[in-house]
Amino acid sequence: MADPQTVKTDARRHHDPQVRGFASDNYAGAHPEVLAALALANGGHQVAYGGDEYTDHLQRIMHSHFGAGAEAFPVFNGTGANVTALQALTDRWGAVICAESAHINVDEGGAPERMGGLKLLTVPTPDGKLTPELIDRQAWGWEDEHRAMPQVVSIAQNSELGTVYTADEIRAIVDHAHGHGMKVHLDGARISNAAASLNVPMRTFTNAVGVDVLTFGGTKNGMLFGEAVVVLNPDAVSHMKHLRKLSMQLASKMRFVSVQLEALLAKDLWLRNARHANTMAQRLADGVRTVDGVEILYPVQANAVFARLPHEVSERLQKRFRFYFWDEAAGDVRWMCSFDTTEDDVDAFVQALKEETAR
Repeated sequence: MADPQTVKTDARRHHDPQVRGFASDNYAGAHPEVLAALALANGGHQVAYGGDEYTDHLQRIMHSHFGAGAEAFPVFNGTGANVTALQALTDRWGAVICAESAHINVDEGGAPERMGGLKLLTVPTPDGKLTPELIDRQAWGWEDEHRAMPQVVSIAQNSELGTVYTADEIRAIVDHAHGHGMKVHLDGARISNAAASLNVPMRTFTNAVGVDVLTFGGTKNGMLFGEAVVVLNPDAVSHMKHLRKLSMQLASKMRFVSVQLEALLAKDLWLRNARHANTMAQRLADGVRTVDGVEILYPVQANAVFARLPHEVSERLQKRFRFYFWDEAAGDVRWMCSFDTTEDDVDAFVQALKEETAR
């Protein structure tokens, strides 16, 4: 077999690797340590569909973060992870209570409902976070055959608006949901950023407070692709491995998902990446606060900055840096920082914002 260092390729680079924006942490490439891990796992034959040595070792790594009872099911992507997890927690007649702004409601193309066959019961929130009181707006009608039965509360950590739940806030939600006979799912697409923000281990606000199932996000924090459904309470789910296959999330060459998760979680890469992204978001928020006409909409607690500014300023700025409108009619935008965002990137963006605002 040829040495990978000597293999030539006909592929060509089609982008400038020095260009970075603030549109999404999904825009970032893979961390070099993750790419090295993929090369390490390559070569030779390994059992397909999760019977490989890397997926087996991943279980022990997940135990170190989420307790000895945790079981990880690697999957391809975040939507697949959420749909698979929510199916495992609901019956055919089940419903999921979530924030109106939740990713599963806004940004997954109806997949939980169309592919998962469940109903989302949404609640408006001021900051993207649920509370027991807000949950009660939809937590009713269990015996009403005319209404989908609330069976799960789904929260996102971080929330879709960049805010972070404390461990006590999640414990209150879990206790309230369990008291109603419901289970709790945590969408952890940016769980590493939340742990970095709170400066606590991930177990502090997951298995330690009674969360039943979480989806662990890696793509937004330095992986090439892949996430994992992590079952914390095995009594809360049934037939997860069958649901993963049914949901088209079973990777044949699973070692290449598992080894990426190992690269993140075996030591502290997950935390280093998240802390850096969070720090860059704070630097960005501090810089734009000094610009007249710019209003920061929510507390900057992780790697996202939500702001409101004149629409025409945003349109001009988008020609220099990529980012998205969050609510175009209101002039609201979202700026995301990544593990590879640099101080120079942030400072150049703030300077460009000042220039476009002054025009």
